[in-house]
Amino acid sequence: MVSISFKRATLSDIDEYLDIEKSVADLKTYSPITTEEEAENEIKTNVVYFIKNEDLIIGSIAYELKSSEHAYFSGLVVRPEFQGQGIAKQAMKDLLAGELKDMKKIDLVTHPHNTPAVMLYLSLGFIIEGWKDNYFGDGEPRIVLALNR
Repeated sequence: MVSISFKRATLSDIDEYLDIEKSVADLKTYSPITTEEEAENEIKTNVVYFIKNEDLIIGSIAYELKSSEHAYFSGLVVRPEFQGQGIAKQAMKDLLAGELKDMKKIDLVTHPHNTPAVMLYLSLGFIIEGWKDNYFGDGEPRIVLALNR
């Protein structure tokens, strides 16, 4: 298993953040942030972390606090060359057991054909709560998953 750590993203990190998002931009199952304006908004309104292995940034994870008891995971990306090593699972587990441990509800959306992501979320105790057509305006559906504690 790869050892990971987190670094909070700031507005000065927009180029790095966009680079990570664009590393998976050609996938039909992920709707990436592709403009500086979108990246700036994400960093300003959400908690965005870079996922690091030693000094190398290998992904990002982001969430929005909806209330004192509800968080929404708005993004999780692991660069393709680092996928399949348990990095996304470790990042989720670290946040769920750490700064999100007191949240009563945590939800997210993912593409129904993104099987690795769906399996990851189910393995962490998330349940499928619904289906949203054309969720990001990209013509693709998303499933809503939630962890209720």
